[in-house]
Amino acid sequence: EVEFVESGGGLVQAGGSLRLSCAASGFTFDDYEIGWFRQAPGKGRERVSCIDSSVGRIVYADSVQGRFTISSDNAKNTVYLQMNSLKPEDTAVYYCAAFLYGSSCTNYAYWGQGTEVTVSS
Repeated sequence: EVEFVESGGGLVQAGGSLRLSCAASGFTFDDYEIGWFRQAPGKGRERVSCIDSSVGRIVYADSVQGRFTISSDNAKNTVYLQMNSLKPEDTAVYYCAAFLYGSSCTNYAYWGQGTEVTVSS
């Protein structure tokens, strides 16, 4: 059974930082591209960052470039998202996800239940 355990969300003031963690199980971590997406109230899904291991690169949305950093510990099947200089527009539910290998982080395979991030102005 595929399972994600996400943590680290919460309420933070603008300019602050949070670190999200996601421990995955039930599938072989190395066989997928791993990343994060978010969904704000009333808005669509936005891919935030992804480790595109098929081509050895990390992708960030323009809206978070330079502020967010993704990392992973494949031995622990865990992916992290360090979020700095948070803005109110970063408020959303953040989900970790596994993407089909070779899809450049576009084809979702599995995703978690999400962790809520609220940034106050």
